[in-house]
Amino acid sequence: MEFYEKYVGQIFDNRYRIEKLIGIGGMAIVFKATDLLMRRLVAVKILKDEIAGDEQSVKRFTNESKAVAMLSHPNIVNVYDVSVRDNIKYIVMEFVDGITLKNYMRHREVLNLREIISYTTQILRALDHAHKKGIIHRDIKPQNIMLLKNGAIKVMDFGIAKLPNAETVTMTDKAIGTVYYISPEQVSGGQIDSRSDLYALGVVLYEMATGRLPFTADTPVSVALMQVNDMAVPPRQINPQIPVGLEQIILRAMEKEQDTRYQSAEDMLAHFQKLKENPHVVFRENARAVKKSDAVRKKKKHGSRSMFPIIMGVTVAFLCVAAVCGYYILDKLFINSAANEYQDMPVRDFVGMNYTDELKDFFDDSSIYYLLNVEYRYSDTIEEGKIIEQTPAAGVKKKFLADKQKIQIDLVVSKGTETTILEDYTVRDYREAKEAVRDQGLQVVLKEAASNYLDIGYVVRTEPEAGTVMNIGDTVTLYVNYGTDTVKTSVPNFVGMTEADALIHVIENQLEVGEVTYERSSSPAGTVIKQSADAWVEIAKYSEIDFVVSGGTGYSGNGTTPPTKADLYVPETRPQTPTPETETEAETEQEYSTEDGITNYDSFFQGIIRH
Repeated sequence: MEFYEKYVGQIFDNRYRIEKLIGIGGMAIVFKATDLLMRRLVAVKILKDEIAGDEQSVKRFTNESKAVAMLSHPNIVNVYDVSVRDNIKYIVMEFVDGITLKNYMRHREVLNLREIISYTTQILRALDHAHKKGIIHRDIKPQNIMLLKNGAIKVMDFGIAKLPNAETVTMTDKAIGTVYYISPEQVSGGQIDSRSDLYALGVVLYEMATGRLPFTADTPVSVALMQVNDMAVPPRQINPQIPVGLEQIILRAMEKEQDTRYQSAEDMLAHFQKLKENPHVVFRENARAVKKSDAVRKKKKHGSRSMFPIIMGVTVAFLCVAAVCGYYILDKLFINSAANEYQDMPVRDFVGMNYTDELKDFFDDSSIYYLLNVEYRYSDTIEEGKIIEQTPAAGVKKKFLADKQKIQIDLVVSKGTETTILEDYTVRDYREAKEAVRDQGLQVVLKEAASNYLDIGYVVRTEPEAGTVMNIGDTVTLYVNYGTDTVKTSVPNFVGMTEADALIHVIENQLEVGEVTYERSSSPAGTVIKQSADAWVEIAKYSEIDFVVSGGTGYSGNGTTPPTKADLYVPETRPQTPTPETETEAETEQEYSTEDGITNYDSFFQGIIRH
């Protein structure tokens, strides 16, 4: 990182003054800068020195500038200037003050319908504009979508975009898009077109609506194969609250065959407009998918008129006769004659032994045991190489026939404590870095640091440093730049807000959620009734705010747990002549009785605390 700080303070081409380092990617470093001529903030993306001589990297770098230069749309990050010289190569882009959609989704987990429609509509407008210019993005994912404070969306990173009448950037393993969002045709090397972007957007929609990805596995290759071969679990099976129409849109966008998806961003946008006007809309069946399904059925039906069923029936009858005859012969020759030779043997105890070459040789030479399968599993308590479990268990009596039949054994061997290599989290927003560290299975502690080179809230260094081998569950300390002077922010008035709205304002004002407790209250369940810092007071950024949240009139928890279904249920009996106080209770009762559809309570604060 110190190597890149040399650029801070420099003025490129007598125009762009480099201010702060704001990001490091695989190919480039990004700085916040001031355009002295236009008097505006910009982002300057500089190709890394170590790859500046690589032809393919330079081609991808310049590809991005060419792609975006052809576009002009409010939902696409603008490119203002490009400089490709021998000593330095950089792109001057619009400075976007916001967070990635991925980071926002990590905080919210499941987005509400209003947000989904708003964000997806804006993305579709950007894609529609690009597609009509002949440009295919090929790497649509939440990490490449910026969310501004006003709710506006900006699509960025056209580095592997396919341009019209231009040589396509080679799709290396670093440039094929993230496998979690990649289309089946990108995996299989098929023809890529605008519908490939719509598939990726369908996956993003799935994640926004359910809080999870449709396909996950241990390796990227496995995920890629699932994109081609597996069908995603219907979103409403995961989140029954989403409308039927939204599920239809998601599944149609994620059709495996390009011909059965939406044929354009414009078509998909039209369905979103109808969903916005009527959230209960149910769309007609996908005619292309139905037609393809009918064709497959007809083909199968036509095939059934062949001689195959007759031949199959004769074959089955023959095999049945052969099996009966075979059993009779075996029974006479072997089974009855050997019945008295079976021995009952208690299975030996292998648990706790080291799984060594000597033990493998034992199984190879044994006349009693046959090692069928060995599974390796992480363990925090049993050292690497020791046997954790065996099947069948020690002492179980098994019959075996000496010199003819062995006892099959399955073993589970310890891999020791699971480890991970700490990634480089410097020059990243501390909230994004914190979530990423937790995704590695590690704990996080935040500490203050000061830096003149980074923006406030960015990670200056980590302890231990990147590349350290750590045990899962170990703690990483992120040193966050709070600036040489304490930077303050105004505390909003959270009282009366829902947890979801309060969380949004916490993030927007660069604050943190502290302790959250729940109390019985006549206020609607899930609304903030107290906050630890007074509204409109100036406090240091990234300070923690404690909240007291209403559990509703029926709340019976211990103060740390959100309301349950039982807490939210209020009997329908009401006084004949309600007083003002009982009228309030009746209104609360009407809103949260189970007959009104409240079956569960989602706490956004608890989601953040658990994560």
